[in-house]
Amino acid sequence: MVSAVVSMKRRPGPPSPRANRFFGTASRLRRNPLRCMQEFVDEAGPAAKYRFFARMWGYLFVHPDHYQYILQDNYKNFTKLPGPTFRLLYPLIGKGLLSNDGDSWLRQRRLAQPAFHRGQIQEMGRIMTAAAERRFSRWERAARAGEVVAFHREMMEMTLEIAGRALFSVDLTGEAREMGDAFGRLNELFVKMVVSPLSLYTMRVPFWPSTRRVTRDIGGLDRLIYSMIDRRRKSGAPGNDLMGMLLSARDEETGEGMDVKQLRDEVTTLLIAGHETTTLALTWFFYCLGRYPEIEAQVQEEVDRTLNGRMPTFEDIPKLVYLRQVLDETMRLYPPAYALSRWGNEADVIGGFSTPGNAIITLCPFITHRSPELWSRPLEFDPQRFSPANRSDRHRFAYIPFGAGPRQCIGEGFALTESVLVAAAIAQRFRLRIPDGYVAQVDPQITLHPKGGMPLRFELR
Repeated sequence: MVSAVVSMKRRPGPPSPRANRFFGTASRLRRNPLRCMQEFVDEAGPAAKYRFFARMWGYLFVHPDHYQYILQDNYKNFTKLPGPTFRLLYPLIGKGLLSNDGDSWLRQRRLAQPAFHRGQIQEMGRIMTAAAERRFSRWERAARAGEVVAFHREMMEMTLEIAGRALFSVDLTGEAREMGDAFGRLNELFVKMVVSPLSLYTMRVPFWPSTRRVTRDIGGLDRLIYSMIDRRRKSGAPGNDLMGMLLSARDEETGEGMDVKQLRDEVTTLLIAGHETTTLALTWFFYCLGRYPEIEAQVQEEVDRTLNGRMPTFEDIPKLVYLRQVLDETMRLYPPAYALSRWGNEADVIGGFSTPGNAIITLCPFITHRSPELWSRPLEFDPQRFSPANRSDRHRFAYIPFGAGPRQCIGEGFALTESVLVAAAIAQRFRLRIPDGYVAQVDPQITLHPKGGMPLRFELR
């Protein structure tokens, strides 16, 4: 044990980017966290030790070897709790599957896993395409009128409806806009809090403006979610969806079920995770098709040949090879989970650099996915990168839009199925056009949003 500690002490820490003498890099991170992390890499390399504020230090790693060690090889040392990001998110998601750790997380994961098995997702496919089809008449009217629509909002309301019906057998059509707006406000606010050194303290002050906004929006969401749980409990029929599995779960030792707060945490977490990734993947997908007409034409040719005018089904997904390549390339350049955070519990050595115990560890797939050392012509949109012939030589951790290792997103199969089916359904009926002069800018909230939304125009094929 002594020799191991000495060995780690002899290892240097990562190099540091420039920092303000008094405020460290806090102001740079607050202005634009994504641009700031790219500057760290430009100045210090793929591993950087940055002074966040005063004597608070963080560590940024962006090489696939680093990811493999942190997310897989020694993942037990790199947890989500008690990291500051998840402490700030606690009022919203509590100890749900996204934020929990250790044995408790493992029990939750095993409990929820059956809801995301292939057979279950196959049944959900019809719900996914039906939600898109219900919107066709409205989008056709918008196309005939030449209207520019808030495409991100359209996708958000649709994916919230899908998550509600597929995972919890609840119709959220009426509440989708209210819930989506609340999630959006919280998303934007939380990222500002994450890069503010004082947030962990101000969150404890009830009258602080940001605290009051968080409390108001979470209170509105809680009323809806507790109502969902209460209606299902009173129905006396748990059902075989995710809500039913959560209600039927029993502790192995005590035989007791989840209390209502734990149910609320799980439902909230899975509702957010069940719509956010797909919303953003579809939003950026159709923006990219609008930018590259030749790629759009190939997607439409494949969709027309495969579907021949009918709605897509789960069985069509293996045939939509090129569409899936375009989706993968979209998530390479615009990964919804653009950054991941972990808490380094014990001192460790990552890629030859030492890190102390109780360290903030940040990973940034957005930077990795655009690294010229890993990708040729990294800023060029090229779906052929993901053809079967080109996948084999890639480092397993060079492309991680859903994370990796034991904590890889439980809903990856759900999100990819939904994205492919909905994208095929829309592409068969419509083209999406970018308004003249519009260029989308990334907005690094908790997830990677288009700044100011995504104005697009539906065009009938």
